[in-house]
Amino acid sequence: MFTKILIANRGEIACRVIATAKKMGIATVAVYSDADKEARHVLLADEAVRIGTAPSRDSYLLADKIIAAAKQTGAQAIHPGYGFLSENEAFARRCEEEGIAFIGPKAHSIAAMGDKIASKKLALAAQVNTIPGYNDAIAGPEQAVEIAKGIGYPVMIKASAGGGGKGLRVAFNDKEAFEGFTACQNEARNSFGDDRIFIEKFVQEPRHIEIQVLGDSHGNVIYLNERECSIQRRHQKVIEEAPSPFISDATRKAMGEQAVQLAKAVKYQSAGTVEFVVGKDQDFYFLEMNTRLQVEHPVTECITGLDLVELMIRVAAGEELPLAQEDVKREGWAMECRINAEDPFRSFLPSTGRLVRFQPPEESMFQADPSKKYGVRVDTGVYEGGEIPMHYDSMIAKLIVHGTDRNDAITKMRAALNGFVIRGISTNIPFQAALLAHPKFVSGDFNTGFIAENYAHGFAAEDVPHEDPLFMVALAAYMNRRYRARASGISGQLSGHEVRVGEQYVVVTLGHEGQNTQQEVSVTDFAVEGALLSSSVLVGGKCYQISSTATLGQIRVQGQCNGMGFTAQIERGANKNPLALRVAHNGTQIEAMVLSPLGARLYQLMPYKAPPDMSKFLLSPMPGLLVDVAVQEGQTVQAGEKLAVIEAMKMENVLLASQNGVVGKIVAGKGESLAVDQVIMEFV
Repeated sequence: MFTKILIANRGEIACRVIATAKKMGIATVAVYSDADKEARHVLLADEAVRIGTAPSRDSYLLADKIIAAAKQTGAQAIHPGYGFLSENEAFARRCEEEGIAFIGPKAHSIAAMGDKIASKKLALAAQVNTIPGYNDAIAGPEQAVEIAKGIGYPVMIKASAGGGGKGLRVAFNDKEAFEGFTACQNEARNSFGDDRIFIEKFVQEPRHIEIQVLGDSHGNVIYLNERECSIQRRHQKVIEEAPSPFISDATRKAMGEQAVQLAKAVKYQSAGTVEFVVGKDQDFYFLEMNTRLQVEHPVTECITGLDLVELMIRVAAGEELPLAQEDVKREGWAMECRINAEDPFRSFLPSTGRLVRFQPPEESMFQADPSKKYGVRVDTGVYEGGEIPMHYDSMIAKLIVHGTDRNDAITKMRAALNGFVIRGISTNIPFQAALLAHPKFVSGDFNTGFIAENYAHGFAAEDVPHEDPLFMVALAAYMNRRYRARASGISGQLSGHEVRVGEQYVVVTLGHEGQNTQQEVSVTDFAVEGALLSSSVLVGGKCYQISSTATLGQIRVQGQCNGMGFTAQIERGANKNPLALRVAHNGTQIEAMVLSPLGARLYQLMPYKAPPDMSKFLLSPMPGLLVDVAVQEGQTVQAGEKLAVIEAMKMENVLLASQNGVVGKIVAGKGESLAVDQVIMEFV
């Protein structure tokens, strides 16, 4: 067995590999860029080596520097994680040539299966179900249009070396095929250094279901059940679960056997994933094989009780798999939500900056310890006070739960999301909460088009209706009563003029453009039993008996309401208003002031101060690099016309004109690093 390994990656996956290595008594070496010099994976590893500047092309994609770091530190093996060089055939071969074990498949397997065009041809030869398409590299957008018309729309345009949703578009007509080919080629060239593109038929109403396989150097290959990955946004997975709520045992077995058949055809060693698209009649077709560990591997670990990273390390060291197909378990139901640094209310634009607060929910399951079941696990590569850089992927954590069944897993996940405190940047947690509450998701009636169909016009606060809005009003009043009670107990108050705590309040819920609502509330029967404080809150004709041991000032509040447990987030000073409370629960958020009846009447007399009109400016919606300015001063532009392109977190974001106008002044230049809301250009 190895005594020291190097992790050629960053973020949560590097931390994940370190956890298993430590369990196995293996020393670890981290590599880092200038942007990651204080990152969590660097702090956790036994040693760390700087390999370059912030951009991944100048650090994490430099095979020579990574191998040099392994030699310098005496690492006997390299685990590539996912992304970066994990599916790079040349890197795997170079490791072998340098006498360093590659904790992943052999180079010949990566060559055969990592290339989507070659893998599809191989799958056909191995009698694996495949989708109709054009399996050779396409010369240009004109040829792409002709091929697409021949196959029949809709078609999927894919980068041969693509992954993670990059280098992938769906086209429904000639114009989309032409533009999609160009966009895919650019993304593929920038992300993978390989701009070959192919096209295949797009299966409508598809499910994305993948089979986890595991092989060793002794010819053994098994499959570890399936993962349901159909909840995707722009072809990037959002929620993954295992097992799938859709397929039958017979389909599961057939898909698993074909996945093993394909893996054996390329003498596959290590963990890998065979991805299938599954139609509404459970007909399935091979999509691709990911010759690496998947982001969503924890859900498989939960239901099988296996540590996939440990098995990868043991296989790379030449050991035989410790179990056969009949030994593979399937216990309970697991789900994973990807927590991304992005703002769902601003078209999911990337959000970077300092993590002012980062407090995950309490864990009861842990990396590298699959013996713990039916709880909550958090995989992350960040920490409170750390910086989220603009140079890498937007995912900052993975929230994993394991339930006895699917409904139990959903319930656990909703509670865990409620308790996940992140401040300083925006995250997609409200969007995740909305998905988990959607009736079609709860029933298991969805496909890969679920998000596009149900959130076609983006995501807004109205898309997360709370099942009991008055509960949030009652919770605001309850917490305000606790603040008032603390104030009344402060010593040194002038006799006869102490703070008096009333029972009658008005909760003013702050709305858009000053459209506020008011609710009369009474808070009575305030009782203190040790650390437990309880009250009866009457609002809108409903009574809420609320109790909690939460200390004042903490954001996460757990307690009971009418005998049912809840987790919510409450903080003072919302939008710099010292009187306002921000209350968040189940993806819904309100900002409210709890006032006396007189205070509420006076507040109604306050005029609304409208924000300044910024319609004549193009503002940067996110921090990022301005890679293109598509217009000139004095140019007339039409609504929908491209104005600029900003690159952030490895994705290009095209800014379009919202209305007709004339460009007056270009304020920011190409190549400039932009802050959020920074002016790019002015209109006349």
